[in-house]
Amino acid sequence: MFFSLALILLCSLLLSGIFSKFRIPGLLGMLLVGILFGPHAFNLISTEILDISDELRGIALIIILLRAGLALDLKDLAKVGRPSILMCFVPAMFELVAVTLLAPLIFGVSYLEAAIMGAVLAAVSPAVIVPRMLNLMKNKFGTAKNIPQLVMAGSSVDDIFVIVVFTALIGMYKGGSFDTVSLLAIPVSILSGLVLGVATGRLLLIFFKKFKVKDAVELLIILSTAFLFVSLETAVKGYFPVSGLLAVMALGGTILKYNEKLAARISSKFSKLWVGAEILLFVLVGAIVNVRDFSSAGVLALLLIFGALAFRILGVFTALLKTKLNRKERLYCAISYVPKGTVQAAIAAIPLSAGVASGNLILSVAVLAIIITASVGALAMDFSYKSLLTQEKL
Repeated sequence: MFFSLALILLCSLLLSGIFSKFRIPGLLGMLLVGILFGPHAFNLISTEILDISDELRGIALIIILLRAGLALDLKDLAKVGRPSILMCFVPAMFELVAVTLLAPLIFGVSYLEAAIMGAVLAAVSPAVIVPRMLNLMKNKFGTAKNIPQLVMAGSSVDDIFVIVVFTALIGMYKGGSFDTVSLLAIPVSILSGLVLGVATGRLLLIFFKKFKVKDAVELLIILSTAFLFVSLETAVKGYFPVSGLLAVMALGGTILKYNEKLAARISSKFSKLWVGAEILLFVLVGAIVNVRDFSSAGVLALLLIFGALAFRILGVFTALLKTKLNRKERLYCAISYVPKGTVQAAIAAIPLSAGVASGNLILSVAVLAIIITASVGALAMDFSYKSLLTQEKL
């Protein structure tokens, strides 16, 4: 097990660094390590690690959501107004609906399985987008119209929205049908998750104010609370719907809203924790992938991915109607919403472990989408911003 961990960490850091030198997202290097070292290739990852891969990916997902909550300043949404709200869900809904309609025609899967696949594909990648938006803000590109803030805030909530929908769809699949109760459970789980996260966040802030503890202890308390949220969702799902993942995000957002200094300190600690979690997340997803499944999906998978992306881009332009952004700026926003990676890596294997009939297909299409969109989207963002966005005077 220790040899496998050393091999995973060192090779992932090496490949990630090499890829980054060529302006290719480092997460693709981690994914490649998982595919090569996994049981379907050289089989260098120990079974002890593979046996707990679901739990490790779950931990990574919780860290993603906590970081998103701790960084999601609602003031940024308020600055941009209506477009920022629409960018949170309209592009994702366009892509999700497109996959739901196209996948049954292309692969012959059921509409519910297609909707699950759409939810997996519909999220954008904060790992690719956020560093680039921060660079734009630093160099004053698009900042006059708050374009980097619009993309960052919208993409963060986009991920949360997609994860909540995905969780609801998986619950429906396990229940066996789209019944009225299942549909009503979606808004109830969203509302209850928000209430749980906000209320717990306020209580933790009171606790931290009364009892002074070290930053590391605060981080462990917050992380443990997030684990309890997810455990609670599982424990009460037969009695009352609650979104543990949304509660995790709301917890982080509440801390940011009422104590920005604490949020900044904890966020920096989670950023360091994320370095290792990100490696395990992408390597373990790559390890599950059987390259032969790519050949079975083939050109049809590419057709689905690019068809869905066309709808996503249409969704971005729809969300930006009647704004002050010109055509070039809207095009850059659309390009920024192309990359996929982090969320797909966190949830793509869940349908397979949950017994979804097309679980292997969903995983293969998701990994292929990461490989294509993360690289193409990142390069397009890097090489187009100077020509598509206006720079303020420094």
